[in-house]
Amino acid sequence: MQGRCMRPWLAFVVVGVSAALGAGCASDDAGSTDAAEDSMGDNPFLTESTLPYQMPPFDRIDDAHYQPAFEQGMAEQLAEVEAIATQSDPPTFENIIVAMERSGRLLDRVATVFFGLSSAHTNDTMDAVRSEVAPKLAAHTDAILLNGDLFARMQTLYEERDTLDVDVESRRLIEEYYTDFVRAGALLDDAQKERIEAINAELAALQTTFSQNVLDEVNGSAVVVDTQEELAGLPDDQVAASVEAAAARDLEGKFVIPLLNTSGQPSLVSLENRALRERITKTSLGRNLSGGEYDNREVITTIARLRAERAAMLGYPNHAAYILERQTAQTVDAVNERLASLAPPAVANAEREAADLQAMLGDAGELAAWDWSFYTEKVRADRYAFDGEQLRPYFEMNNVIERGVFFAANQLYGLTFEERPNLPTYHPDVLVWEVFDADGSSLGLFLADYYARPSKRGGAWMNAYVSQSHLLGTSPVVANHLNVPKPPVGDATLLTFDEVETAFHEFGHALHGFFSNVEYPYFSGTSVPRDFVEYPSQVNEMWATWPEVLQNYAVHYETGEPMPADLLEKVLATQTFNQGFATTEYLAASLLDQSWHQLTIDEVPDAAGVEAFEAAALEAAGVALDAVPPRYRSTYFSHIWNSGYSAGYYSYIWSEVLDADSVEWFKENGGLQRENGDHFRDTLLSKGGSVEALDLYRAFRGAEPDVRPLLIRRGLN
Repeated sequence: MQGRCMRPWLAFVVVGVSAALGAGCASDDAGSTDAAEDSMGDNPFLTESTLPYQMPPFDRIDDAHYQPAFEQGMAEQLAEVEAIATQSDPPTFENIIVAMERSGRLLDRVATVFFGLSSAHTNDTMDAVRSEVAPKLAAHTDAILLNGDLFARMQTLYEERDTLDVDVESRRLIEEYYTDFVRAGALLDDAQKERIEAINAELAALQTTFSQNVLDEVNGSAVVVDTQEELAGLPDDQVAASVEAAAARDLEGKFVIPLLNTSGQPSLVSLENRALRERITKTSLGRNLSGGEYDNREVITTIARLRAERAAMLGYPNHAAYILERQTAQTVDAVNERLASLAPPAVANAEREAADLQAMLGDAGELAAWDWSFYTEKVRADRYAFDGEQLRPYFEMNNVIERGVFFAANQLYGLTFEERPNLPTYHPDVLVWEVFDADGSSLGLFLADYYARPSKRGGAWMNAYVSQSHLLGTSPVVANHLNVPKPPVGDATLLTFDEVETAFHEFGHALHGFFSNVEYPYFSGTSVPRDFVEYPSQVNEMWATWPEVLQNYAVHYETGEPMPADLLEKVLATQTFNQGFATTEYLAASLLDQSWHQLTIDEVPDAAGVEAFEAAALEAAGVALDAVPPRYRSTYFSHIWNSGYSAGYYSYIWSEVLDADSVEWFKENGGLQRENGDHFRDTLLSKGGSVEALDLYRAFRGAEPDVRPLLIRRGLN
């Protein structure tokens, strides 16, 4: 998911380049200039969309529109900024800060769509555009943040902020802008600024290369299987999907198992063929580090080195210290202490779970990473008399969304939803709903993009194509993205329990966007610290298993019969099952992130030393379990190299402390009730980043965060 958005001109470089950002391709020949001019004549980015809520006119957008719109958008904003910086009037909140918030509207429109689609539905042309535009946007951002005249006026305003007649949100905005400029290097000398600009441009290009390598490798490394017999145990719908995946690759008569971006793969749960499970696991774990054109080792070590150099220039001991200063954690020590405190009990739990799995494995061999998911389901079936496949017929996707996710939002917040099939989308699988508030007023549009495809990056996320702002008069257009394997035509889409929880999670982010009620774009929706942004979405997961909600959506897709009560009880009884594994694989990835980003420039290994560095880091942290690999290995860890989570992957567990404590508050106050939803919305979800994050939490909870509910939830107490 996204984190602190800031203004578009800053977001798409500081967050966007790290989130899916990209670049563009321009040619030097005269014909390309003519083509660019032609594409501007009917370019839909030139004016605000006339669709409801200024939803992007996806049906009118061609790949040829992006590059010229970027170029013109950057030029227009630089002219706007120059006028702000060189005006003769004394600096005021209106002529500096508000003017900056209003600047760059064309750039905002094209960048929001382009980087949204570069994650959700890219192609070779867009990849080429990304490679061109990323360093240009980095330079564009530097031209603003390192503008000496603009900073001088900003600094004057900052120093006079106590005497200005502005409200609390406006004063906070002055302080945040000033901090952004300083952290970008505004106080450095000219030579240092020049080096910062070079670093930022190189990082933008490298992060784009990393992202493209990950997508190309995950598509190219799908596992080809020769016979259906090797797929024994795989559900029929997944076998059928593997036939379609093979046909799409012109491999008639074969079976193809696509990979997701995580280390673990869904097929490992049910495949009986141990040799095939091993092949899938090793292929997954070996991505982007086995040589060839998609190898990312040189890319990530260069990124790490450049980030460390930039942090040192700005006065920080390492990149992690630079990043964490703006998070609720604030310090490297605080994050290290939290992760170190959780690792030993998590590993102890994982080792106990491993012993149970080894007993189930018996003489078949020593427990390995490719055995964990398969035998976990056997232990689950033995201990609780059910397995995950029994649940899927009750989790048909439309029911989950409309009778689950939407139903919970209706009961808790009074929201209603009306499908809008007349509105254009960027892919036939994308659905659109208009969202209405409890009083019948309109809130915005919700786009649901749930199926996996080769043009889409892995994982699940939310993004906003339009963000709420009273200043700009805009309402949210929010999208959720999952990567659910699409079944053969005519078959129902049956979700796993993890996918159900993910749908609720991502809609929690969407609610954060819909309920935003702020003046300035800078603070809109999910524009909060990275280690706070996951908190509201994690809270929303609780409604997936809330009895009233679950009973409403968990019905058999063929018979309509509700999930049997005893099966529901077993689902709830397994909430702490396998938490040793889940916590350890997550912590291993979080600790890898910190290990990379707490290095000084001289400590970063060379490309050949990546695997040794990774192994040593996991060993030093006490989470080096062969049977429990990190959720992401370094070379395909998109969160930290290209998705805005550098030195921030710990955020999920950090936010979960708040989440688990908030779940207790809901339970103590009657659960799924409108007054509880309204309280959460009014005190926290509506504020965006306009108030300090932990102050928002205290306003909601009425107390400081308590870590004990998290420890109980994860079996770490």
